[in-house]
Amino acid sequence: MTLFNNKRLDKKLFAIDVDRMRLGWYSDAYFINIFKILEVLSRENYTFKGISDIKEINEQLVQTGDLVVEMQFFTRRKPFSLIAGVDESLAILEECTGYFNENNQFINTYDQLEVEAVQDGTFAFYDGDPQNVQPVIKVRGRYRDIAKLETPILGALTEASRVATNVYNVLEATKGKDVLFFPARFAHYKLQALHGYAYSLAVQAYNHKHNKNSSTFVSTDDQGDWWGGKGGGTIAHSSIACFLGDTAETMIQFSRIIPVEVPRIALVDFHNNCVSDTLKTMEKMFEKYWEHYSAGNLDEARKYKLFAVRTDTSSSMRDVSVEPLGDENLDLGVNPRLVWNMRKAINNAYFHWNIPDKARKLAIQWCKDVKIVVTGGFNVEKIKKFEKLQVPVDIYGVGSSLLENCSYHGTSNDFTADIVRISIGGHWYPMAKIGRKSCGNPNLEVIR
Repeated sequence: MTLFNNKRLDKKLFAIDVDRMRLGWYSDAYFINIFKILEVLSRENYTFKGISDIKEINEQLVQTGDLVVEMQFFTRRKPFSLIAGVDESLAILEECTGYFNENNQFINTYDQLEVEAVQDGTFAFYDGDPQNVQPVIKVRGRYRDIAKLETPILGALTEASRVATNVYNVLEATKGKDVLFFPARFAHYKLQALHGYAYSLAVQAYNHKHNKNSSTFVSTDDQGDWWGGKGGGTIAHSSIACFLGDTAETMIQFSRIIPVEVPRIALVDFHNNCVSDTLKTMEKMFEKYWEHYSAGNLDEARKYKLFAVRTDTSSSMRDVSVEPLGDENLDLGVNPRLVWNMRKAINNAYFHWNIPDKARKLAIQWCKDVKIVVTGGFNVEKIKKFEKLQVPVDIYGVGSSLLENCSYHGTSNDFTADIVRISIGGHWYPMAKIGRKSCGNPNLEVIR
């Protein structure tokens, strides 16, 4: 259930491998071990025979195999995590809690659990105190019925929350400028739907918190599958190669053939001369635009309205328009001077066009409307530098850094689950490893 529409995702979207998950196929082996031990002890009606940490109970009455516990699932990313993956985790619990009987039939015991969870899109805060965490899911029930599910639940929460938090931090850095979600090629394709959902949550969370209207842009249909988005895109370097290196002609044919709803964004770094390719493309596009506009065919003219130009200059190259300053790090890749060069060229492109006077005013506005998209190596740090310098970027395309999981950069979003209390004789007693305890979270809601 997201914070923004109060609707749970349909369980079918997750395509959970229920049969194998119930068997423990996706579980760390040590969880399978404890499950097997508890199962045998339950059949033997074993009662605890050791020395208990809890002194006020008669431990010999404790049936370890059927012990009821309270588990909490939490993360410790400072200062906060944007939580995602809760709906999938709840679906796993609902479908896979239970055990196999002597006839090898699975007995679902989900209805015997008590479950609390936050909504996807909720923030969980962490101040560095490991005893002051904010659980995003709490489960109370017989441990052997849920032991196999810890690994897949932690994975679902970790992967989705990490991407959502990374995207949110990028949006903070861009101050609400649109972010194109471009990490599909950097992860296994089966993760695209989860990643795209996490991205959409981050955009919604940012807009909700800051009263903004940043848009969502994903590059594959699968990234939009869970929330109704569709993949979008324009041309790739391979497209230009198919047109023998002619970027302008590539865009003319793209504009003629592709539905007008798809933004016309020209990729202009094929020859490592972004200004030149931008100007050539703009002139040819406006020529077609004016041809149809002046004939009164406005629908056809719209096809040739250039939405943006995109530079993806390699970090190992210096664009022709960027004069070297002696510091190679300032010269290479997509850098502020390149973007300023492009903006100036775009704004003044019409001045050199052979167009009638009556087209001049239209051309001026047509040029000013062209946005600049930057891609290639952008992360929070680089974006902050660009924004601090007020570089005229309109849209950032971000890829692999949105998947980053690094303690050094503060992007680790690893989740942990702990047993923190046990129930004996209807009473709850603390039972956690040193440094952990049962914690609360005001955003937890009763699921069942």
